[in-house]
Amino acid sequence: MEVVALVAVTVLLGGIVVLLALWGKKAKEGSELEPGAEKANGQAIPDKQSAKKQKPQKPRKDKAKPHTFSHPLLASALKAHSGNITCLDFSSNGKYLASCSDDRTVRIWSTKDFLEREHRCMRANVEFDHATHVRFSPNCRALFVFLANGDTIRVLKMNKKDDAFVFSAAHEDFQKRHKAPIVNIGVADTGKFLMTASSDTTIIIWNLKGDVLTTINTNQVTNAYASVSPCGRFVASCGFTPDVKVWEVCFGKSGEFREVSRAFELKGHLAGVCGFAFSNDSSRMATVSKDGTWKLWNTDVEYKKQQDPYLLFTGKWCGREPCRIAMSPDGRVVAIASVSDITVYNAQTGQIEEEFQSVHGEVISDLAFNINNKFLVSTGDRAVCVFHNSAGYRAAIADMKDMLKKATNKGTKDRLQQQIKDSEKALDAVRKPKN
Repeated sequence: MEVVALVAVTVLLGGIVVLLALWGKKAKEGSELEPGAEKANGQAIPDKQSAKKQKPQKPRKDKAKPHTFSHPLLASALKAHSGNITCLDFSSNGKYLASCSDDRTVRIWSTKDFLEREHRCMRANVEFDHATHVRFSPNCRALFVFLANGDTIRVLKMNKKDDAFVFSAAHEDFQKRHKAPIVNIGVADTGKFLMTASSDTTIIIWNLKGDVLTTINTNQVTNAYASVSPCGRFVASCGFTPDVKVWEVCFGKSGEFREVSRAFELKGHLAGVCGFAFSNDSSRMATVSKDGTWKLWNTDVEYKKQQDPYLLFTGKWCGREPCRIAMSPDGRVVAIASVSDITVYNAQTGQIEEEFQSVHGEVISDLAFNINNKFLVSTGDRAVCVFHNSAGYRAAIADMKDMLKKATNKGTKDRLQQQIKDSEKALDAVRKPKN
């Protein structure tokens, strides 16, 4: 019996040892392949705990490709800024174009280089800030810039040093006065005043030294746009209401400021006005509205005798906001920018002359014609696009042909015929494809 009991105990212990060995092997395999499945290539699937530790890698973002635009009428693209350009301005003598950017610089370009391969520019730094708006002084020896963070005007004076121009900030910036974001600034070509307008209902008239002359409440709920007329006599604004209000800034014979008086209003739109533009002599104005129309006005009226401007033409536009409008200095052409597209119209007939699609990679921030009507410039990213004003050439040729039909003097006819010939030659050169 003892022998049998001993055998039984031996067998039992042996079975327990075998079971423990099998369990240990299985536990080891389970720790390596938990939860026990394999991929087709034989690699074990990681368990949940290890999966939590290994964060999935984010997909690599490809670098955004720079925006490209080409068109037969694109004369040049001015590229020097490393940030988006916020504003443009031509000097009163037509020799320079200023552009300001969020890269903390202002660039001054020579307009005579527009058709050259190389586009040289001077650089003015905006220390500790960047400019949202820029305007030349009447004598073209200084720049007025509005500071994005400082919310005020800074004057950058241009001086010649060692056969080069350098820019230095005036001793003090203008005092901060506006309580809402700025929509525009302007400098009168007479040199008598400077205007700043904010998005509430405030327009401030300053002298060029930074003293406030007066403040205007536009009573338009909000200001969408405001500017100084090229003649330097008027300040105008538009906004939520369907009209444009124009004031005359009055000075005495000895140059002292007197008052701002209401001159006239442009009424006729059915919704808020997005923007407006003057011709060079301020005898014409163009407006664009949320009602889907743009209008051309004759503003050469005796407003002091209560004569109202009269409407010359109403055109349609199918664009979207934000939009901007520009008028050629001679009043023959109107350009409207809608988001990143530009449409060019004949101001007298309303006919669409040119359409430029996706000109910039961002919303167009500024649009302007140069003073001799040859170019239309725009910006909405890091480049300034310069277009030939082919519509202006065609409109001028049509006007001269009408004048030729009515001319009776031989000298006048000969002069008009030569001008027509020269303009047609210039238009053909603009249309000629680039090599």
